[in-house]
Amino acid sequence: MAVSADPVNRAFLDVENSAKGQRWVARADGAAQNQALAMSQRHGIPELVARVLAGRGVHADEAERFLDPTIRQLMPDPFTMTDCELAAQRIADAVSRGERVAIFGDYDVDGASSSALMWRFLHHFGIAAEIYIPDRIFEGYGPNPAAISHLIEKGAQLIVTVDCGTTSLEALDAAKARGVDVVVLDHHQVGHSLPHALAIVNPNREDDLSGLGHLCAAGVVFMVLVGALRILRAAGDKRAETLDLLSWLDLVALATVCDVVPLKGLNRAYVVKGLIAARHQNNAGLAALFRVAGLSGPVTPYHFGFLVGPRINAGGRVGDAGLGSRLLTMEAGADVDAIAEQLDQLNRERQAMEVEMLAEAEAEVLAAYGDGSGASVLVTASSTWHPGVVGLLASRLKDKFHRPAFAIAFDPSGKGAGSGRSIAGFDIGQMVRAAVDEGILVKGGGHAMAAGLTVEKAKLGQLRAFFEERSQKAVAGLIETRVLKIDGALSASGATLQLVDQLDQAGPYGAGHPQPIFALPSHTVRDARQVGRDHVKVTLESPDGRSRLDVIAFRAIETPLGDLLLNARGQRLHVAGSISADHWQGSRRIQLRVMDAAKAM
Repeated sequence: MAVSADPVNRAFLDVENSAKGQRWVARADGAAQNQALAMSQRHGIPELVARVLAGRGVHADEAERFLDPTIRQLMPDPFTMTDCELAAQRIADAVSRGERVAIFGDYDVDGASSSALMWRFLHHFGIAAEIYIPDRIFEGYGPNPAAISHLIEKGAQLIVTVDCGTTSLEALDAAKARGVDVVVLDHHQVGHSLPHALAIVNPNREDDLSGLGHLCAAGVVFMVLVGALRILRAAGDKRAETLDLLSWLDLVALATVCDVVPLKGLNRAYVVKGLIAARHQNNAGLAALFRVAGLSGPVTPYHFGFLVGPRINAGGRVGDAGLGSRLLTMEAGADVDAIAEQLDQLNRERQAMEVEMLAEAEAEVLAAYGDGSGASVLVTASSTWHPGVVGLLASRLKDKFHRPAFAIAFDPSGKGAGSGRSIAGFDIGQMVRAAVDEGILVKGGGHAMAAGLTVEKAKLGQLRAFFEERSQKAVAGLIETRVLKIDGALSASGATLQLVDQLDQAGPYGAGHPQPIFALPSHTVRDARQVGRDHVKVTLESPDGRSRLDVIAFRAIETPLGDLLLNARGQRLHVAGSISADHWQGSRRIQLRVMDAAKAM
């Protein structure tokens, strides 16, 4: 650790190179601090809350609306999205005519939530609707001609694809040839050609000027349903008067959090209002998942992202891909608890697979790239990996080696299914689409932070070279400027439940609106020990010796951060992390999650 010579650009607490190799910097610059002061004086917002908001780009004149976002204020007319009015009209027509509808969804949380939203809407009007989720291993992502033909043969008069379909040219051609309308509701990046469909609602279309490209699929579906409900009410359908779409915002919030889309604008309102809906636990499937996950206290984005999401995803990764969407459509009863328990068991199996596969993937990285610094993008592959877990592997590799990473599972025929995860500032979805255009990939797509691909084993070397050439300059610049943004300094005594409650006013936090991070300067490590499989729990003492605080670093064993904490008993450290309220047996207590640390000089 060294002291910056320039006082204007001085590192926070002079931390130039932390345990994680990061430079600590103050999040709020001078302009943001002025905005915070104006916020506090004009609106009576607590100073720390104002500082957090200003550090995230919120201006003083936006503060009140930001703290109380509403769907009414932040949702534009749904028909500003290209094809939305056409899609809403076709869905309303299906309701009016009593047609059979097939819903084709993706196998992740966004796909399950979107499918459940559409099903619940149609079910309210007495429409016979079937949800079809493809098998990740045997069918892959998105509609395929065989599945489309199967749905048509079962009587589907309208097919609605959710969280998929934008790049499914062949499959949608099959529907058109059979004379069946398809409505695509998606948010993934768009290729050069659009499929033949009656309507394609995707705010990431080049000809869509709505400015809603940050929505997840469930957010898009919700807007289309708002439009369809408007049409049905205008037509005098009495059933439309009794439908409260806002009560289903728990599903939209779940998908928004789990798909890691930016919590800004309409997305923020979706999550704020969706959390309120979730706390009522009116969705029997969600409530059952909360029970098996051992939820205590009110529902938060953390519970969506780390308790519910992984369990829904487990069905698509290592079990029945349709379990999640099915559960989210169900009413209370024994079957609900049985499916929730099944997903919980599948999640445990997925976790065991992940541990074994991650060890192999890390060994491959070290063998091929040394400490990982020998490549701008990591591409790992194996013929023994389960294709349902490669996305998790890519995420773990990205976190450990601080660069975009892909993990690919090859089947016996030599065809590989892979997933990639990126670092902030580098768009891997665009890179994957370019590899498709070059003929290196069989297919692929995604968005800036996550992507999927299919590749032949014979082209793996070519793919690695293409990714490296495409990313080298941009990724190098991002790695060199790794920083941890600090919102302020606290002592152990200052980390209180009152502070948590104040910070919650500026939440919820997530992608695009990050959790506040505070530094505890020069605290002495009084105890440090391993807890669970790979966590480190530490007791910190304030510099004046008057207060102590227990903190925890998750997944820190055998990492530089974990090593520093475990070997620092009696030493002073600067520790950075986020604080929250931990609910346990009816009581609340402070929890600080350690994100980084450095020796205090």
